[in-house]
Order: sequence, then C-alpha cells, then structure tokens
Amino acid sequence: MERQLERNLEILTAIGGGAPLTQRALAKQLGVAVGLTNLLLKRLAGKGFIKVMGFSTRPAARKRLRYVLTPRGMAEKTRLSYEYMAYSLRLLRRTRAHLREAMEGLPARGVRRVALYGVGEAGELAYLTLRECGLDPIGVFAPEAGGTFLGFPVRAASELAAEAPDVVVVATFERPEQEVAALLRLGLARAQVVTLRRLTATAVTAEGPAA
Repeated sequence: MERQLERNLEILTAIGGGAPLTQRALAKQLGVAVGLTNLLLKRLAGKGFIKVMGFSTRPAARKRLRYVLTPRGMAEKTRLSYEYMAYSLRLLRRTRAHLREAMEGLPARGVRRVALYGVGEAGELAYLTLRECGLDPIGVFAPEAGGTFLGFPVRAASELAAEAPDVVVVATFERPEQEVAALLRLGLARAQVVTLRRLTATAVTAEGPAA
C-alpha cells in the first residue's frame, strides 16, 4: 500500500474518532511536520472526504478549525481499511514464506546461535518462524537498549558482534537495507544477516546502501 494512502487512512481514522483534533496533534500522531499535515488535510477536503469547520473556544473566543468526515469520506475510509488489511495479509504471507525459506536447513548445517534484531509485530513473526524451525534466539537486539520483548531484555545492537551469532534476523516489514548496512558497520558479515524481505539488487555495503 502506498505511503500516501496509508496517511490518508490514518487521518480519516483519527478524524472519524470524533475527538477534538488539532493539526499539531495530528502531525505528532502521523510523525510528520505540521505544514505537511495541513497540505494533506487540504487535499482530503478538496476531494470531499472531510469538511473544515470553524468554531470558537472560550475565554479567548478565537477561531479554530474542526475536521469532520463526510459520507464520502466514511466510504473512502472503509475502502482504504479493506485495502490495507488485504495488503497486510499479503505482506505477512510473503514475509513468512521468505523467512522460512531462509531459515530451513540452518539447524542441519550446525547453525544454532540466532539473534533477533527488531521488535514489534515483525519481531513476533520472526520469533514464531524461528521456533517452528527449531531455533531459539540467543537474544533480542535493537539500535538502543531498553525494555523487554517476548521475555527477552532488549539489548543494544553494539553488543551483537561480541555475542558471535551465526545468523542475525532483521525483523522489519519496511525495506531492510539501512538496517543491514548498520549491522555491517558493527562488524557483522553479510552472510550472517537474514531479512524478512528480500534485499533489492542494489548492493549493501558497510558504508550504507549503494547508490
């Protein structure tokens, strides 16, 4: 699903919640600048998906803006929700199939020390697939240490090389090239890294994805 459509769905869902919503709060929720949020809202209003209404707040009684879904916007939200769900299911199936293909046969080759790099839903999927292949992760790692995940303390990626893993599974549903490059800079070999999504044909080096 295109990022633009994902943002449209996020905005329509937030507005459809009915709670008062400022552009600044919506921008924070989307993780984008207020200026971009304003542009996205104008586009949705131009397509007839939302209405922009003015209202006053006391005691200042200054004009503020309120956003309301139109019937057309409700229909678009439903359509995008269905499309996003279908896209997510396709992505999960492809990811799971690719990871199983990459992991099957590793135990027979003596690979036992597998580290998990990444948390969230992608990390959960990677963990379940590892267990199905008869492998238990030696630990869970992320760019920064903190918290726990699936009962493991989340350790800093800088500790990975010292653990000497046979394989590191990069658990992300996004393009993994940047994460792979970061691991190579930490001293891991490319052959040690397995990704949930296939890398592009562009070579990945320790300096980063090649141009």
